[in-house]
Amino acid sequence: MMKRDELLNLIGPFPEKVDPGATLLESVDCGTYIREKIEYSVEQGDRIKAFVLLPKNIHGKLPVVFCHHQHDNNFELGKSEVVGLAGDPDQAYAAELAERGYITFAPDAIAFEERNWTEDKSGKAEYFELATRLVQGRTLLAKVLHDISVGIDYLESRREVDTRRIGFVGHSYGGRMAIWAPAFDKRIIVSVSNCGCVNYKNSLTHDAGIQMEFCVPAIMQNGDIEDVVKMIEPASLLISATDDDKWSRGAQEIYDYAKPAFKEGELKLKIWPGKHTFTLEMRKEAYEFLEKYFS
Repeated sequence: MMKRDELLNLIGPFPEKVDPGATLLESVDCGTYIREKIEYSVEQGDRIKAFVLLPKNIHGKLPVVFCHHQHDNNFELGKSEVVGLAGDPDQAYAAELAERGYITFAPDAIAFEERNWTEDKSGKAEYFELATRLVQGRTLLAKVLHDISVGIDYLESRREVDTRRIGFVGHSYGGRMAIWAPAFDKRIIVSVSNCGCVNYKNSLTHDAGIQMEFCVPAIMQNGDIEDVVKMIEPASLLISATDDDKWSRGAQEIYDYAKPAFKEGELKLKIWPGKHTFTLEMRKEAYEFLEKYFS
């Protein structure tokens, strides 16, 4: 069984934190909520953009949900999809949660949307961001986890946010980060991983493979994703999977392995019929799980 300090050592050094120094770029009235676009620093020389959705008529502090976008080999899209400005309407969970009265936060992950520096918005940026770190003894995963943590730092600075009620939700790539993020940032009290729970063992196939963000040298010699799931305790996690999805493979085995570790928090598994999707019914289940730990 892999321990947390062993995993941190494998992932390698994290970037140094800086003051986010956030600035407001625009504010748009979306009916039931205001959509702000902000810019902030995640490390020295690296400022990124994100959307913050604020329900109107806020009375007191509200829970906040970090909404991580999918991958889909589409590097032109990131934060804009989860807030409903582009892409698949089934991915607009940041907008739907804002309509339910939560503050939601949606930044671009590195190499996506406004953080993709290639002229053709290709995967060359993702490869570069991985390869240049690996040769220096670093990993892209450390960078991604660092950026999420700085995003939460920023959220904690906002007067509208109830810092005791921070959640996370994501599909696919976002679903994977919904496992990793609460294992490393204990400010997250509840998380939903949709179609993103596949472990390394079940990814060693031509039809799946290892996403670049999760290339951690020698990790399988020490453990697997089910060990990371155990590290989420005492937070709560919903693993939402489907029965015909390569990114959901092994969901039952992961649940069975990690379940005994959950004493204070809850580990829940829901396996749906279907492929790599996040249907309305699946999203309702996800939102109810978040609500359970926000109420």
